[in-house]
Amino acid sequence: MTKTAAIIGGGVIGGGWAARFTLNGWDVKVYDPDPEAERKIGEVMTNARRALPMLVDQPMPEPGSMTLCSTLEEAATGAELIVEAVPERVEIKHKVYAQIEAVNTDGIIASSTSGIMPTDLQSQMAHPGRLIVAHPFNPVYLLPLVELVAGEKTDAQHIEAAKEIYSSLGMYPLHCRVEIEGFLSDRLQEALWREALWLLHDDVATADEIDAAIAYGPGLRWAQMGTMQTFHLAGGEGGMRAMLAMFGPCLKWPWTKLMDVPELTDDFVNKVGGQCETQAGDLGPRDLERIRDDNLIGIIRSLKQNNWGAGAVARAHSNALRPAMDDTKPLLTQNRVVPVDWTDINGHMNEGRYGQIFSDAAEEVMAHVGADEAYIEGGLSYFTVETTVKYIAETHAGERVHVYTTVTQGEGKKLRCFHEMKRASDGELMATCDQFMLHVSLETRRTCDPAPDVKAKVEALAALHASE
Repeated sequence: MTKTAAIIGGGVIGGGWAARFTLNGWDVKVYDPDPEAERKIGEVMTNARRALPMLVDQPMPEPGSMTLCSTLEEAATGAELIVEAVPERVEIKHKVYAQIEAVNTDGIIASSTSGIMPTDLQSQMAHPGRLIVAHPFNPVYLLPLVELVAGEKTDAQHIEAAKEIYSSLGMYPLHCRVEIEGFLSDRLQEALWREALWLLHDDVATADEIDAAIAYGPGLRWAQMGTMQTFHLAGGEGGMRAMLAMFGPCLKWPWTKLMDVPELTDDFVNKVGGQCETQAGDLGPRDLERIRDDNLIGIIRSLKQNNWGAGAVARAHSNALRPAMDDTKPLLTQNRVVPVDWTDINGHMNEGRYGQIFSDAAEEVMAHVGADEAYIEGGLSYFTVETTVKYIAETHAGERVHVYTTVTQGEGKKLRCFHEMKRASDGELMATCDQFMLHVSLETRRTCDPAPDVKAKVEALAALHASE
């Protein structure tokens, strides 16, 4: 059954929420009085449709509908979840909640606020128990973190329900157990931003130099380990204790101005703004968004390979989207969008990635016959001993491709698959792979018979496919 979310406020965050929900199969109703709202949300949706499917290796759900409503009440009526993404002014939010409560008494109200206390937000509500904070990070359709915060009157069941909702969207719900201004992530981000403003204000460094100091060093570490684990690792065998013993005294040195902030005079605002505009050069907001999205896809997919951090979230989401297979015809073993990191200098998918996609297809066959992760952990698997790949047509990033696999041999230790990769849009054959595998013991690294149930499934598939 399709679920419905209301998005109140269609700016950068609201538009990102609309994309995340819609592309995960929810029907979405959006209200924003901005006459440019439809165009702005449409541009976010265009980016999201291109980017989000590249994170997963399965087809996304059938997209839900998105409706731009003429009134807030129309959007909120009947919604199971109402996302509030309006400007960070408490009086505006209070007015919005009153309008929501007049037409919807059941749905969870989730504020996207970056730091306002949920207790303050729910202070004038008739039914404050269903208000939570669900603070996301831009771009909402790619970054998995969402901070969940309860107010003094929030019913705990709504936090638990929210965890399930956001997990189903491929997100990482972080329950901030203590209600505090700015929550967790923004307090950490603002500390760095405050110091960066002082460095620029005092002409220690330019905006470009400050960003380079993060992007080429600690930022890469932070993409897969947070501050605490990074410094724990930096302490070597002594861990964080050794790190604190070595560098703890530095914390008392005058290295920071975190307790103060430069005065935001017109001249200073123009200075910061001008340097950031120089950084961007000829790149407009949409250009920078696409570059950002491509970079994030590459980083998250690299983490996905090791089932780590944000990559583990994307991997779990991809696995949850895995469809059932029909044994009576060639198996649909891949239904995916070609990610940007699979292309070479010529702009098309490189040879190694054809091996990757056919290897992934074979792993789907293995999982289907029972030679899954648990089977492999038990010490048995299939090894590829021979492949023949034919490249027939170019494959480009962003294209959806299907791989259909026929089991052409399944007897004893032998498993042979013939894979056909086709462009989803028109069915054109793009590549084929004849792959021969043998069953092995991971303990001896030599061939052996499969487990009886796996052997029976392989033989049954080969017989079914031979009759086609």
